[in-house]
Amino acid sequence: MREIGTGNILVDVDGHRGDIVLNRPEKRNAMNEAVLRDLKQAFEEVLADDSVRAIALLGEGPVFCAGMDLEMMRDRGEHGDSSDEAEAQSESGNLLGEAIEVIDTARVPTVVGIKRAAPAGAFELSLPADFRVISTDAKYGVIEVQLGTFPHGGATQRLPRMIGLAKAKELVLSGEFIDPDEAKQIGLVNEVCEPDEVDARARELADELAENAPLGMENARKALNAALEMPLDEGLAYEQALGSQLDDTYDYTEGFSARLEDREPEFEGR
Repeated sequence: MREIGTGNILVDVDGHRGDIVLNRPEKRNAMNEAVLRDLKQAFEEVLADDSVRAIALLGEGPVFCAGMDLEMMRDRGEHGDSSDEAEAQSESGNLLGEAIEVIDTARVPTVVGIKRAAPAGAFELSLPADFRVISTDAKYGVIEVQLGTFPHGGATQRLPRMIGLAKAKELVLSGEFIDPDEAKQIGLVNEVCEPDEVDARARELADELAENAPLGMENARKALNAALEMPLDEGLAYEQALGSQLDDTYDYTEGFSARLEDREPEFEGR
């Protein structure tokens, strides 16, 4: 593992899997401006490595992430609405949005391992990931209405698309955590594990994804992410256009050849 920026984020590349680890365990990996800047940088650096075909986002220590640093948020509120403080609060929101955006637009699939806690901003950080593995005891939800605000890091827009408007309203307006098993039942998370198994399972799942054709996964993610944003006819046309981009690639030929020859394919991402 190597440190990124101020050391609040660790990164590693193991085979075709990139690991990005929140590294502030003394604060339960709570996010402040430095963490968010380092997180964005970490994703950009790992994604620039052509060998990486999947990413696992994890938290150092027993907790994935306690959300935004509450002391930081409280101190801002105590200063009222001065221009400097308002600008600082806007900057924090922008940084969270930028970190979320880099996950959302990643060229490779992402898996987040949610151990014991991912409230508020941490919950929203997990939403653009492609897969979520959560612990049986996780405190997972958007609690902002209980803190004098509301979730505005993407949850009000992503949740209705993921789980439907009625359930999204229930989570957002109640501010209550969702039971991990219920989260799996409604498709909000993919797997529920014991706390000490979450990181290993997230890495394992990322390794499984990394065995697939990288260009195929990249274009499939683009098509899937656009599915709820386009009318059906436009979405089908977009899907066909993305598919035709791969017809002349090495991986297309290799994938079908390997299946015909009853062997494992050796994809090269070209």
